[in-house]
Amino acid sequence: MKIWAVAITAALLLLSGCSDKKEVAKPEKEAEEVDKEVVVEGDLKPYSFPLTGIASETETEGRAIAVTINNHPKARPQSGLNKADIVYEVLAEGDITRFVAIFQSEKPKNIGPIRSARPYYLELAKGFDALYIAHGYSAQAEELLTKGYIDELNGMAYDGTLFKRASYRVAPHNSYITYENILKGAEERNYSMEQTPPSFKFWTAEEGKNLVADDAHSIMVSYSSSSISDSTYEYDVKLGKYKRFSGGEQTIDYETKEPILLDNLFIIETNHEVVNDVGHKEIDLLSGGNGYLLQMGKVIEVEWENQDGIIVPVKNGEVVPLIQGKTWVNVVPTNPGLQNSISFKVN
Repeated sequence: MKIWAVAITAALLLLSGCSDKKEVAKPEKEAEEVDKEVVVEGDLKPYSFPLTGIASETETEGRAIAVTINNHPKARPQSGLNKADIVYEVLAEGDITRFVAIFQSEKPKNIGPIRSARPYYLELAKGFDALYIAHGYSAQAEELLTKGYIDELNGMAYDGTLFKRASYRVAPHNSYITYENILKGAEERNYSMEQTPPSFKFWTAEEGKNLVADDAHSIMVSYSSSSISDSTYEYDVKLGKYKRFSGGEQTIDYETKEPILLDNLFIIETNHEVVNDVGHKEIDLLSGGNGYLLQMGKVIEVEWENQDGIIVPVKNGEVVPLIQGKTWVNVVPTNPGLQNSISFKVN
């Protein structure tokens, strides 16, 4: 590194000597300071967040928090989704999806609207050893929670205390919790918040720029003919990220109006089975299957595997790295399957 610092400093001094502009000439000490700043801001930061791969100058340890968030049209736009490291979009009843948002690198002030637990939402949270947040539960989920399957805080026990009802929405689309109250509840329940989730595998920044795959700048994911949970993702070349749209509206944060911007879009198909008259489902998140992975405006066919509780993309037996940043995972039923649930547009 000293050799590089000397070389860069020499180059800067040479440039300053060739220019007539006084502001270009810099003392040697300041040139060295600029070089140090470049190194700090590059890929040589000593830490990185496990679920985004984003580099950090400070330690990135800490427990993940998983929250079931409402996606009914009356619950949009939601609060806090723009801060999630990874979001799983999975059906609840009928053709309405819900989100399981995993937070670790960022801490949103307010999160919601929050909805009830399902066994497969618990499975997703369990893979990250996350503290699980929901308001309500199906009978199957309640049984798992009663047995201590996962550390959790539920609005059924804390409605009006840790969980607050928003005045601008009606139940059941108005339950919210602050990050501060999550930490307060964890302390009351003596839950440790120190265990860091396992890390995904990531491309380096340079590798991410040189991906070779088919172009796919736009994709629509459909869950039913009613289109109530359909979503579209548009790749923004200037930003190098995907924008999400639902019901013809861009997905944004309710409070800040910041858009949801994604670096990875992972779409998988898996078996769904309705198990009762209410429409509750069993969703297979263990067996693996087919999928698509979209990164940098390109798409590849992959398979998905559950490795130690976490769903990862696999190609030719190897885990496919993610682009550093945020990830969205759409889980669609094998019936009708990927081919009938999604459609691509190159531009």
